[in-house]
Amino acid sequence: MTTDRRLLRGERTRQAILTHASRLASAEGLEAVSLQRLAGDLGISKSGLFAHFGSKEELQLAIVDEASRIFTNEVLRPGLKTSAGVGRVWAMCNAFLSYLEREVFPGGCFFEATVAEFDSKPGRVRDAVVERRDYWVASLGRALRAAKDMGDVQANVDADQVAWELSCLLVGANGSFVQNGGSVGFERARRAIRDRLERIATPAAPGLPEAR
Repeated sequence: MTTDRRLLRGERTRQAILTHASRLASAEGLEAVSLQRLAGDLGISKSGLFAHFGSKEELQLAIVDEASRIFTNEVLRPGLKTSAGVGRVWAMCNAFLSYLEREVFPGGCFFEATVAEFDSKPGRVRDAVVERRDYWVASLGRALRAAKDMGDVQANVDADQVAWELSCLLVGANGSFVQNGGSVGFERARRAIRDRLERIATPAAPGLPEAR
């Protein structure tokens, strides 16, 4: 029982470290997150942190995993709760915008920030970030293909092309928010996404609900 309590306490400490580190990385960059910085921020000894993460690269990879977990809970799962069809694609896009609006990460989308930071730095961290970001765009593509298969989207529509376009609109909203703040970017993105989805929808597709 003593061992179990110790393990549980260690896991809670690790989770607290990663939660703080992922938020810090979104605002200041992964390279700004060091064992020394976290030790100072959290009041934990550097040797204690080293016991959880043996190197800066391992810490960075763990932060990417934590950000992925948060993104899944805040964007993917809420979006995928909607039944398959064009409405699911709309729900996924709105879940992404909501994640930005609620400032789940203070620096906007974690993955957009870290992709820009590591774009020219080959290695395990860059590969992990790009893999997660690509998974999101691929998820939009899968949702569009499912909508197409069930007759919500016109047969001649290129699902991957539309997924790329929607991703670009969402990235634009993120950039606008990070640079200027306010809700204008979100409003414009929603208007553009709704217009794009309505133009590819079939007459039989249900109308898109208002964003919540």
